[in-house]
Amino acid sequence: MKAPSPARLYLLLALMLAFWSFNYVVGKVALREFPPLLLAGLRTAIAGLIMLPIYLFRQPARQRDLWKWREFRTLALLGLCGVVVNQMFFVLGLARTSVAHAAIVIALTPMLVLIMAVGVGQEHLKWRQTAGMAIALAGVVVLQLGKKSGTAATLFGDFLIFLAALTFAIFTVAGKTVTKRYGPVTVNTFAYVGGGVLLLPLTVWEGSQTALPDISALAWLSVLYMAAFASVLDYLIYYYALTYAPASRVSAMSYLQPLLATLMAIPILHEPVTTPLVAGGALVLAGVYVTERG
Repeated sequence: MKAPSPARLYLLLALMLAFWSFNYVVGKVALREFPPLLLAGLRTAIAGLIMLPIYLFRQPARQRDLWKWREFRTLALLGLCGVVVNQMFFVLGLARTSVAHAAIVIALTPMLVLIMAVGVGQEHLKWRQTAGMAIALAGVVVLQLGKKSGTAATLFGDFLIFLAALTFAIFTVAGKTVTKRYGPVTVNTFAYVGGGVLLLPLTVWEGSQTALPDISALAWLSVLYMAAFASVLDYLIYYYALTYAPASRVSAMSYLQPLLATLMAIPILHEPVTTPLVAGGALVLAGVYVTERG
């Protein structure tokens, strides 16, 4: 396959950044009308329905026949952790915190991936990485101590977002071997399809308790956006970019996500920007940067 031009590659990365950043705002809009658990179930199921034909089209039949039951069990566990639990924590946390706080806490994910990788022996911890973690932790403390009462951000909401980042880090490290063997499209397809199936009983129950005909078209479009753009298209762009660009260059785009998400939330959701938010966010991003470059 011919390598894309630098302009095309950076355009795709810019779209990825915009889609992921806007996902926080869209999630807030959807949560105005959807219960969090129903939103998580619908997003996962729709993403699975979108990924399945992509997988069937991209993967040759001979590779699909190589699957063994132990891989199905592994992918089921990965889907449970990286999609089902991750999505539930994310939407439950987003319902209880601000866009800015959620985006900053999610930015800790690369650092959590490193900690997990060190724990299972995939990587070794260096002193600069330890210093970076300390800086990021200080940023989290500033972020929490600087919250004002009556704002959308809560400690419990931030903790749920942290658990979402943690479960995705587990998914990333635990699925590394399987991803290398079968590719990211296969792993994400089984994760989303399996996650959608696992969440189906809860989704049906939550749907039966919700007045679905009263939900606006904007809220439904928000769910579709979260599934199609933030869950499917962005991951396809991400792994496509990794094929032609250094991982450090691709991951560097993630440092702009909290800033862009916050700038989007200010005019749309009228979220305030405070000095502790700016200081804490800067420390977190600086700490994650030092950790990744350690």
